[in-house]
Amino acid sequence: MDPQLLAPGIRFAVTDRTGGVSPEPFDSRNLGGATADDYANVLRNRELTADQLGLAADRVVWMRQVHSAEVRRVDRPWGADAPPLDGVWTTEPGLALASLGADCAAVLLADPVARVVGAAHSGRAGTTAGIAAALVAAMAAGAGAEPGRMTALIGPAACGRCYEVPDAMRAEVAAELPEAWSTTSWGTPALDLPAAIAAQLTRAGVAEIRQDGRCTIESPELFSHRRSDPSGRFASYVWLAD
Repeated sequence: MDPQLLAPGIRFAVTDRTGGVSPEPFDSRNLGGATADDYANVLRNRELTADQLGLAADRVVWMRQVHSAEVRRVDRPWGADAPPLDGVWTTEPGLALASLGADCAAVLLADPVARVVGAAHSGRAGTTAGIAAALVAAMAAGAGAEPGRMTALIGPAACGRCYEVPDAMRAEVAAELPEAWSTTSWGTPALDLPAAIAAQLTRAGVAEIRQDGRCTIESPELFSHRRSDPSGRFASYVWLAD
């Protein structure tokens, strides 16, 4: 979980389940405030995680994620008044942006020349709505970012071998995003959201696209709503180094 370099002067991290204070079934580093875990545990987990990443806990932006394509610029955390949205971006050094997940993918973006970073939460509905491309466009329009200079990271998510859906849903999503069409390892209809997100970013002109590659359903070190309900949430962070 140590911070890694996404682009020059820009760091990111993806948390795991361990190292927190939450009891079962949220054991132990649950960072999701919209779970049935005691919120005091979530706040303590967020503090511990920020400290481990070298961040100030009061300088982390958390979104009220609603599976939308809504994106906004931020220069400080919202606290308890976070609006409903699924993408944020900033030019503020040391202000970390966090995207929660437990099968949905985080999308982290960085333009090291424009000195701007962004984070999105891209589940099935958000991916279909185009949240990743909306974040690219917002960073370009608001901060002079250029997609050709951007580096993107697609975080852990339910993979196309495991994300089973009804046949009609697969057809509906694939009509908009052909790259999402998939089949589970046991032969039933599925969606490959990381592949669809990568295709969206490519069409938006993003130069470098990385993928964490881990499937949340197959990786016990990560939370997965499909594998275990109720479940906690892990987070993907991105920030401009001071």
